[in-house]
Amino acid sequence: MASKRAAIILAAGKGKRMKSDLPKVLHKIGTLPMILYLLIKMSEFDFEKMIIVVGFQGELVIDKTRNLNTKGQYKLDFVWQKNQLGTGHAVMQAEEDFKDFDGTVLVAAGDVPFLTKNSIQELFNVHEKSGAVATCMSADFEDPTGYGRIIRGDEPDTMVAIVEHKDADEKILKINEINSGIFCFDSREMFKILHRVENNNAQGEYYLTDIIKLFIENGKKCAVWKVPDPFEVSGINSVEQLKEAENILKSRKKLV
Repeated sequence: MASKRAAIILAAGKGKRMKSDLPKVLHKIGTLPMILYLLIKMSEFDFEKMIIVVGFQGELVIDKTRNLNTKGQYKLDFVWQKNQLGTGHAVMQAEEDFKDFDGTVLVAAGDVPFLTKNSIQELFNVHEKSGAVATCMSADFEDPTGYGRIIRGDEPDTMVAIVEHKDADEKILKINEINSGIFCFDSREMFKILHRVENNNAQGEYYLTDIIKLFIENGKKCAVWKVPDPFEVSGINSVEQLKEAENILKSRKKLV
């Protein structure tokens, strides 16, 4: 029997480098806000539910996304992250909505418009076949500066750590496989361990990636699947990257 599936999309951030008062995920690529490219692909899956976490100018995000046609399978729901306290904190805002859910939950940021349906499906496949509590979508970047590096285990598709760039030694810095920030989780295991995440870092935030270390320490299996085209997981964090995305859209002709 196939696992039940759901999704949490993180869309609470302002995106300071966008130099705009518009929420980052509502900046347009072509004619559509970037988050809609992702949501359109998500709408093709048989999800039990899909939650969008909103924060900065959340009413605008809700207004632009609430009428997405999901083929009658589910309706979009929204939760608020009133204070920007990190990705782990953002996911925690959806805990009440998942109290009766037992299955796989996909977590992704709303600023990855180039992610394809096939890659989302493959991440689900690897996660559900591996028996892992967490599966990370990774990618090989020519310049991985600033990204967390994937440390693989001895067994195929296993991950034993995500090491942030600032914590990496010279050997780890040579690794080009990075954490894209897109995950599949066992829902119950994820929310249970999120309560143990601490915010003792320079930003005082609760990071979703910290639960990987906690899972490993508790003997839980974590897996990894590398996306064939790293372009798919390229997030958009600045005006320059937005312009680059526009150019790529024109050259590739098709995005959704």
